[in-house]
Amino acid sequence: MEDQAIIDLYWARSQQAIAESEKKYGGYCHAIARGILEQEEDAEECVNDTWFHAWGAMPPQRPSILSAFFAKLARNLSLDRWRRNRAAKRGGGQVEIALHELEDCLPDRSGPEERLEAGETAAVISEFLRGQSELDRRLFLRRYFYMEPIATLAERFRLTEGQAKTRLHRIRRRLKAALEKEGIAI
Repeated sequence: MEDQAIIDLYWARSQQAIAESEKKYGGYCHAIARGILEQEEDAEECVNDTWFHAWGAMPPQRPSILSAFFAKLARNLSLDRWRRNRAAKRGGGQVEIALHELEDCLPDRSGPEERLEAGETAAVISEFLRGQSELDRRLFLRRYFYMEPIATLAERFRLTEGQAKTRLHRIRRRLKAALEKEGIAI
């Protein structure tokens, strides 16, 4: 089913919208959730919550790219679950490592003024990524959006783990410089 038809089902409040979303994007959202969460049950629950949140968001929203809309929901819900799980048992998994790697090149967004600047920061990051090679862009997104382990990235892109780490380090360094150039405090 086409994305526009799925969106129309949400707007019509048809239960079929959820079934069609799961059918077309379930695997994609599961992959995102599993990349962040360690337990399959948690990932499954986050994907189900993705459909629930989509149901609440449409209407009034009409996403222009449905896959990105679902990916963002699944990722944010999975990160929220990961934080709750981490607060309960203080683990040291892949998500914590990836987020720690980004600490030095992204500003803290804890206060209201800082959150207002988040849109500007996102625009600078998007522009930065558009200027990177396809390999670097894909490597960055796979690591920091999908939270893939270094070993998986190395295998996926036919690199050694050392090469993957080095490329990611250089990308983060360039990102930090780009953010500082735009006047975004790190």
